[in-house]
Amino acid sequence: MCCLNVDYSEFSAHLFWDTDRGLLDAEKNKSYIIKQVLEFGYDRDWGLLKSIYSLDEIKTAVMNMRTLEKKAIGFIACITRTNIKDYRCYSTAQSNEVP
Repeated sequence: MCCLNVDYSEFSAHLFWDTDRGLLDAEKNKSYIIKQVLEFGYDRDWGLLKSIYSLDEIKTAVMNMRTLEKKAIGFIACITRTNIKDYRCYSTAQSNEVP
């Protein structure tokens, strides 16, 4: 479902402050784009993200991420009705915590 022509200027400026938006590719940079929106985006950015990727694409990308803030993992797990323990970033975070 991924869109080929995405106008990244519609996203909040702070999301891609360190990136040339003209070089972003919706498919090649999928995980980066999703991570930025989930961790730092506003409601409007979330809406734009869902116009680019399906919820299933977002869930799959997040399931394979090594790192992601706990709130973002919880949010995706909740709205996709999946087990938080199925996410690689959740398991990785758990194994890196100091007792």
